[in-house]
Amino acid sequence: MKLRHFALAVTCVAILAGGCGSSSTSSTTTSTAATTTDGQHKFEIDHFAEGAITGDVVTADCTLNGGSASTCATFTIAGTPATYSAGPFCPDTITTAADQAGIWFDGNGTYDLTGSFIKNLSTFYNDSEWHMYDDLGKVNVTDTQEAFLGAARPDVEPRYQNYCVEGRAEWVNNGEPITKTVVIPTKPVLSSKTSVAYRGDWGITLDGIVIANSAPVSAILGAHTIASFDDCGGHFNNVEGYHMHGVTSCGTLDDDHLPNETAVFGFAMDGFPIHLPLTGDDLAAANLDECGGHSTPELGYHYHANDASKNSVLTCLKGELAATTTVEGEPRNGQGPPAGGATPDLTESAAALGVTVHELEDALGQAPNGDFTTAANILGISVANLEAAMPKRPDGATRTPPTN
Repeated sequence: MKLRHFALAVTCVAILAGGCGSSSTSSTTTSTAATTTDGQHKFEIDHFAEGAITGDVVTADCTLNGGSASTCATFTIAGTPATYSAGPFCPDTITTAADQAGIWFDGNGTYDLTGSFIKNLSTFYNDSEWHMYDDLGKVNVTDTQEAFLGAARPDVEPRYQNYCVEGRAEWVNNGEPITKTVVIPTKPVLSSKTSVAYRGDWGITLDGIVIANSAPVSAILGAHTIASFDDCGGHFNNVEGYHMHGVTSCGTLDDDHLPNETAVFGFAMDGFPIHLPLTGDDLAAANLDECGGHSTPELGYHYHANDASKNSVLTCLKGELAATTTVEGEPRNGQGPPAGGATPDLTESAAALGVTVHELEDALGQAPNGDFTTAANILGISVANLEAAMPKRPDGATRTPPTN
């Protein structure tokens, strides 16, 4: 398996300022560990790569959703990798080698997107409808913005079925990175219950990238498409820009060099660090909980990511979230709840539309005054389908807020 696992020397701390160069084939390793008096590895902005965060970081007292008092940091991540370049993604032909394309993972395994893999999709998935290349061996790739927008959506346009889907930064948000403002506890608190129903983003990387929830693999494969990932486990869509669904050791890593432990690559939305996956004897000895976390004297509580093959960096969250976070885990970014009161549960709506709760919330959040036409266009679905799938509004409620 070809993956990008090349860690640079710890002494090259200048890498955070670009001093050692950056590419999609390297990771940046630093040692900036900080712990609280109780041994808990501490959330600090210094862990992040230069350029991963835009603007100021505001830290203030906050109340978490379990009622605990804490401090929270509010800041905006850049939405583009600070220390590596996204891509490559799809292979060009059925003879393309592993080092010239990205990867694919579907919950069962991680696969190099070689030309051979594309050629043998019908056998691999036991479905004769797969045929993603022409008579000359050229792979069907979304190599224009029009094709990308037609394929990277829940209801794939029929002409783009049997396509390998890849995006480019210039095709999304007028070529500008999609930034995201997050509110994360700097003093994390373990919750009395596990957030097993969590459907928001899992967290953020030290390179300023969203760690998204699972990719909708069933819908992707159902349209006979492959939503390719680069070797770092990330890809583009029109709603979120570049984001990641699996971790493969790319980018900025914060390594304490402790026995039987791995480096930190990000923080979960509850403020606890996320370390790279454990393997072999280290995994067997770690006694991880149901969320993939454990507590050690040196680091306190922290998570270890799932292997990329699982299509979910984490399984659940153990900590309390910032109170500005919805029940699905998605920060409101200062917009406040939708008109009409409490935040609706969009789980069933998202499932009916074939999108994630995160994607649906993002589309609705970008729609002025709850305009379904804008949201439907972002999602690439019809207004009628969106309206039919949305929760019923209380009697007397309207889609637009009062003007007075």
